[in-house]
Amino acid sequence: MKYRYTKFTGDELDDLDLEDLVSKLSDLLLSSGFSNPYGAGDEERTLQALHDAILDALFNGGVLPEETIERLLGDPADADQSDARSKLEELIQQIIERMAQEGYITTPPDLESERERRQGRGGDVAAPVTFEVTDKALDFLGYRALRDLLGSLGKSSFGRHDTREQATGVETTGATKPYEFGDTLNLDAAGTLLNAASREARERSRTPSTEYRVLSTQYPVPARRPVRLHVTHEDLMVTQGEYQSSCATVLMLDCSHSMILYGEDRFTPAKRVALALAQLIKTQYPGDALKVVLFHDSAEEIPLAELGRVRVGPYYTNTREGLRLARRILDRQSKDMRQIIMITDGKPSALTQPDGRIYKNAFGLDPFIVAETCAEVAACRKSGIMINTFMLARDYDLVSFVRRVAEICKGKAYFTTPYTLGQYVLMDYMDKKTKTIH
Repeated sequence: MKYRYTKFTGDELDDLDLEDLVSKLSDLLLSSGFSNPYGAGDEERTLQALHDAILDALFNGGVLPEETIERLLGDPADADQSDARSKLEELIQQIIERMAQEGYITTPPDLESERERRQGRGGDVAAPVTFEVTDKALDFLGYRALRDLLGSLGKSSFGRHDTREQATGVETTGATKPYEFGDTLNLDAAGTLLNAASREARERSRTPSTEYRVLSTQYPVPARRPVRLHVTHEDLMVTQGEYQSSCATVLMLDCSHSMILYGEDRFTPAKRVALALAQLIKTQYPGDALKVVLFHDSAEEIPLAELGRVRVGPYYTNTREGLRLARRILDRQSKDMRQIIMITDGKPSALTQPDGRIYKNAFGLDPFIVAETCAEVAACRKSGIMINTFMLARDYDLVSFVRRVAEICKGKAYFTTPYTLGQYVLMDYMDKKTKTIH
């Protein structure tokens, strides 16, 4: 039997790192409505938008080697580029299908009509075909965001929350101390035996020496008699370890329309940071609890799995209602530390009245709204809840209000940007909040 071999040229997808591509598409996959701030719908999650984003990533994102792109497009001097365009369209369709196969997105079962429409052979289509982002993609984007943020901070790995308090734990990093009721019995054997020997030596020294001579005459001590130490409660020494606390956190995200207005998308970076924080807690601090509260005209708690799919909501900013809901959630948590991380860019402009109606005032800081909001901040402090605020705007009146909130609850106020938000949030979570425990 004879075999004929041909040269293996490979496939363009062999050079593609799909995870790198998904990371490049994070702005699209986590879109918050920035492209159409005054409209509704899923314009940002159409297959056409995905097609354009992949095309941009291929040529400007560096996900494919230049040699592969040159081989795909052929000679630029060639007048007929229809074949190259056809190959490029086919490659993008293969990438979309591979993303669906790997579980990053879900697409309609038949993409032929969309493919024909894009190539100009299918006529007008009533509605664009959309795709959905899967939980696997959101989890992966949270992992990538966490890795990138920790890399920018110069950190490689983090353990549990280390504090300045000393306790009798498993890790023997602290000094020894006498055992007290309630301590973990993490015995320091050498220190305990030394205490017992010292105590017995002191007791023998207080005994008259003549009695010892009589005893030694009547009862001669045999050679190599084993030494027996009687350990008592007062001899016990325990080794201290670094106290590692548990924490319950409510992440309050402002999703009012100001988060995507004024020419800047502030909500998508906030979602990316929230996903990174969730990934950090899941992998490094499994004993912690994280809840998410969105506040706009009102406030509601959302499942963590739905965070990446959330879009900007109604127009106003009901900070008091968000704090009230966060406080109710944290009151049910029995953790060493309870804190609220609030990310916002707007002044409080709405208030839920006792009858359920929402009082709104978008112009300036309404004294009634500010007073009620500060009263809720004081209630959080009374419950032992720390509030750390991350501001994405620098308006003078807003800065004054945030500083007042920080003064009432003895929390922190950070004035940052969408580009540095992640670094501030993670560093605060891993460091600043662990200073005060009791």
